Amino acid sequence: MVSKQQVMKLTAELFLMNKQRNRLKRFRKYENISFKENDYIEIDFGYVFRNSTKPVWKGSKIATVEDGYKEYEEILKGGWKKTNLYKRNL
Repeated sequence: MVSKQQVMKLTAELFLMNKQRNRLKRFRKYENISFKENDYIEIDFGYVFRNSTKPVWKGSKIATVEDGYKEYEEILKGGWKKTNLYKRNL
């Protein structure tokens, strides 16, 4: 039996922050090594209370890769900015 960690691999992690710098969205793309049609994006949302603290994650949802990238582009057009402040090494 193959464990979930061996089948799903985190391949990309993108962050967006709003203009007030108090809200954050994280897009994490996972690839299924066995079945490419099962790839998905996990979208987390959270708040930043101070610039020096880690974000507080409030919730998440799972979306298809196409829907996740579509939401990412819509948020970028809405005035959110890309950030690497909270990026971890994969």
